Amino acid sequence: MVRKKYTSHFTAAQMITFGFASIILLGAILLSLPISSKTGEATNFLDALFVATSATCVTGLTTVTTAVHWSFFGQLVIITLIEIGGLGFMSLPIIFYLITRKKVGLGMRIALRQSLNIEGRSGEMNLMIYIMKNAFFIQFVGMVLLAIDFIPRFGLEKGIWYSFFHAISAFCNAGFDVFGDSLVPFQQNPWVLSVISGLIISGGLGFIVWYDILDYKKTRRLSLHSKIALLVTAGLLIFGTIGFMLTEQNGQSLVEGNFIQRFFNTIFMSVTPRTAGFYSVDYFSMTHAGLLLTIILMFIGGTSGSTAGGFKTTTFGILLIKVISIFKGKERAEYKGRTIKESTVSRALVLFFLMLSLVIVSTMILSISETVPDVNELGLEYIVFEVVSALGTVGLTMGLTPQLTPLGKILILLLMFIGRVGIMTVVFSLVSRGISNKQTFKYPDETVIIG
Repeated sequence: MVRKKYTSHFTAAQMITFGFASIILLGAILLSLPISSKTGEATNFLDALFVATSATCVTGLTTVTTAVHWSFFGQLVIITLIEIGGLGFMSLPIIFYLITRKKVGLGMRIALRQSLNIEGRSGEMNLMIYIMKNAFFIQFVGMVLLAIDFIPRFGLEKGIWYSFFHAISAFCNAGFDVFGDSLVPFQQNPWVLSVISGLIISGGLGFIVWYDILDYKKTRRLSLHSKIALLVTAGLLIFGTIGFMLTEQNGQSLVEGNFIQRFFNTIFMSVTPRTAGFYSVDYFSMTHAGLLLTIILMFIGGTSGSTAGGFKTTTFGILLIKVISIFKGKERAEYKGRTIKESTVSRALVLFFLMLSLVIVSTMILSISETVPDVNELGLEYIVFEVVSALGTVGLTMGLTPQLTPLGKILILLLMFIGRVGIMTVVFSLVSRGISNKQTFKYPDETVIIG
């Protein structure tokens, strides 16, 4: 009698999508329990689901104030979801396999490779272990640096907890805080702003980039992915800082503090839209130019294979390279002596189109469903800001989140989920595996006039 070998009927995309969904559902159930709230009463399940989605998708948008509503147990559930969501839910089976000493199967390796966006390289297990070690180390260093300020300010017990919570939240680009008003109380504290900024950049830069940087002494080379990520990240930080200096110099968002304090807040305004969600200034009082710049930075987001969301710096960089190559009269996208695959460029264009379409459709739906006075008085930017923040897993808001209708909450939590898991991954998880079949024939070419 021949026994059939068991094979999983789930694709890698389905494992990632349903895995994140399962973590979110479990988190929502825990947060809805009476023990999770400070009042000892059960939390509305839709609000619990919204917060669990926001935490697991490392966004930061919340319909209830974290510091006021949740008990210590509730906050502990949130920070656990943030850690799992930041490193990727695939970190859980890796820990299990390490403890039990079991061999990781091919299906799990494929899912792990796709979750890290490293389809083209091997050694995914060693890379994941390396990622986890360095992530925990960076968060520990951040916790110690924050404790230098927080312990004298809040006392030993609260100081340690606040340092622990915000180090994880900042590194995972989540934006959750237990102060009640994010980092506004630290608007004139360059030390805290600098540490949080460093953690945000570290998490949003990407695990592959950190691997290449730390391995540079041995290899003396950086991958094209890392070169593009570092260049675009630095460019956006400089562009954002200069942009906010120009747009907010006569605005009401930076009226407090001396020149040095205003300068650090300006840098922080450039860092946090890269899907972090912390804020030290009131976005409600920003100029329209400043809001538009923030929306652009939120849309682009961090680097692929990181704790950040958004369109991604490398994807944005590839499109820039393609545009520059076309202006130079080249048919292919070329950079630093390398040619970028046309399939990669096409994927970037499709991703841009899908994200832009989601922003437009979601904005139209919310403009109909959200009828609170603030929406009607403030204009379309009030909604666009919220939609891009959710899809980019940023977590910044102009105040719409707590006022969302049930339909609005469902739409925003779906945007957060899609933004963290990835549009392509969600789409591929909903269709048959036959979509991956390559076309073996080609139709005749014909010219279409454009432009």
